[in-house]
Amino acid sequence: MQSDSFHALIHFGFGRRGGEPIPNDPQAWLMRQVDGPDPAMSIAMASGADGLRALQAQREMRKTAKAEGQKSEVNPARDLFRAEQPKYFANLVTTDTPFRERLVMFWANHFTVSLKRPEIAPVLHAYIREAIRPHVTGRFTDMVLAVMRHPAMLLYLDNAGSFGPNSPVGQKQHKGLNENLARECLELHTITPAAGYTQADVTSFARILTGWSLELKDEPVGFKYRPATHEPGEHMVMGQSFPEGEAGGVAALTWLSQHPATYHNLASKLANHFVQDAPPPAAVQRLEAVLRTTHGDLKAVSREIVKLPEAWQPLVKLRSPAEYVLAVLRAADLGPNQEHPVDVPGVIAALGQPLYVAPLPNGWPDTATDWAGSEGLLQRVDWAYGFSGRLSAMDAEQLGERALGPLFSEGTKAAIRGAGARRDALAMLFSSPEFLRR
Repeated sequence: MQSDSFHALIHFGFGRRGGEPIPNDPQAWLMRQVDGPDPAMSIAMASGADGLRALQAQREMRKTAKAEGQKSEVNPARDLFRAEQPKYFANLVTTDTPFRERLVMFWANHFTVSLKRPEIAPVLHAYIREAIRPHVTGRFTDMVLAVMRHPAMLLYLDNAGSFGPNSPVGQKQHKGLNENLARECLELHTITPAAGYTQADVTSFARILTGWSLELKDEPVGFKYRPATHEPGEHMVMGQSFPEGEAGGVAALTWLSQHPATYHNLASKLANHFVQDAPPPAAVQRLEAVLRTTHGDLKAVSREIVKLPEAWQPLVKLRSPAEYVLAVLRAADLGPNQEHPVDVPGVIAALGQPLYVAPLPNGWPDTATDWAGSEGLLQRVDWAYGFSGRLSAMDAEQLGERALGPLFSEGTKAAIRGAGARRDALAMLFSSPEFLRR
């Protein structure tokens, strides 16, 4: 059925791009995206090490300028971030593997890092490329270990500044624990409070993760385990004993990443994102069973999402601002090489979701109630009208047929036909339920 093909493009992706081919077998089209390689890995991007070097250069420049009573106007860290950002959004607007990109965005939000901590800017895109992308169709355990060792996460949640109170450095410099990374890993990334951990478990886990730090000055820059800052001795988390040293952190993260409560947490979030708000328990149970029996195989659970009958109910999720803007740009077939390209991050920010600036470590919300406020929807309508002014040569009904196929409702068609001008008609299309939802 052609409706399933458009559903695959819209619900599992960012919408049809221009007149791109409609998949004849929508499930097979989605499966190929998770079975094959990630095309975005071929995009030239700066590494996390490059970002740390830029951050260190910025700090040295500021230090020198302060000593000279001046203000440094040069910011290598900011400049690197700004140079990388257009590549990221160009890929989202033009990708031929939108389901894989949706998975990347989902996992990057699950393991949120935010520019609320500005120093992560030069390593943020590298974080997605190095810690998220390689593991989207791999093992969840490997993703957890990559995330917890990445400079972006270590800086965002302050673990580079966490010291075992009884470590040599802790005793000499009278420095102590920072529990941020341990707390968020337990609360958000893995088992959640439903597993019944206590504050004592958080503190013990924070001791386990002491020593997981960074090297910014000497090569090789990047993650560095520092034994002199690690809290000595064995530590207990939820009744499990873990040895001292870096191996204890690896063992603890591996155990947490494979805990039954973690699999339930992940299944619930995946079903909420790719099925519907408050997903049916049966759908959650199927995804949880796949994670449990495959020991956290994310490719297997991604394939199972595609197989869920509940995931093929059309237009049940309200698009986030980012998803909405990408859908409109893809429908209009406006890529980054246009004479006057759209400021994608600026528009998304204006609509209430400045990417990389999630206010808290739990990331951006994922239900209609979080995005369906009257002010937010009016902002979308206002932007749609302004954006439609640059598409005056396009016919709204033809564009709707091309982008939505059989999901294009008769009510929206009638409203478009009654519009007084092409711009009004296009704004109606982009503000319609079919475009606001996926």
